[in-house]
Amino acid sequence: MAIKVIAQRREVKLGKNPGKKFVMRPDLYIPIQEKKVFAEAATHSGISAGVIKAAWDAAGEVIRTWATEGHSIPLPGLGTMRFGVRSKAVADLEDVKTSLISVRRIIFTPNVDLKDELKNTSIQITCLDEDGNVLKRVTSDDSGDVEEDNGNDNGNGNDDGGDNTGDNGNDNGNGNDNTGGDNQSGGDSGSIVDGVDEG
Repeated sequence: MAIKVIAQRREVKLGKNPGKKFVMRPDLYIPIQEKKVFAEAATHSGISAGVIKAAWDAAGEVIRTWATEGHSIPLPGLGTMRFGVRSKAVADLEDVKTSLISVRRIIFTPNVDLKDELKNTSIQITCLDEDGNVLKRVTSDDSGDVEEDNGNDNGNGNDDGGDNTGDNGNDNGNGNDNTGGDNQSGGDSGSIVDGVDEG
C-alpha cells in the first residue's frame, strides 16, 4: 500500500517567490462506507458483521459519554481521543466566564503502532502539468518522519500556537493516558481547557 500524492504545476501568486510551482495535494479516494468496514472486520475476525456493528455502536456510546466527562478515551489499535477547548487567558477571577472559550475541539493522539504504520508506508507522487498531463512519477525515499503533534504545548495555559488542555505528552496514545486511575493524577488530568490565548 502507498499514500498517493499529486504534484501539479500551477501559478502561485503569494509568498516571496511567486510563479509557476508544483504544489502537492493528496490524491483522495472515495470515502469507504461503514458497512464495508464491518464486512472486512468480520472477514478478519470470524465474527459476524452484525455483532461487530452492535459492539462498535455500543463502544461509540461509551466513548461519547466518557469524553464529555473530560476523560482521555482509548481507541483500540489507534490511540486516544478527548474533548478540549481553546480559550483566552484573563488575570482577574471576575473575568472568568464561558465567553472566553473561542472553540471546542476533538483531540486525537495516535499510538506508536499507528505512527509506525504511517512511517513505513511509501508515498507515490504523480507530477502533472497545468492541464493534468502526467509528467513523471516518483516513489518516496524519505526518512518517513512523522509529525509530533505537540503544538508547542507548555502546559502553563499560554497559547503559543499549541494546545494546552493538559495536552503535555502524557497521553501516550496507547490506551494508557498515565492518569494513575480514576483520580486523573500524574498525567492527562482530564482538564478540557487548552489553546489559551492571552491576547
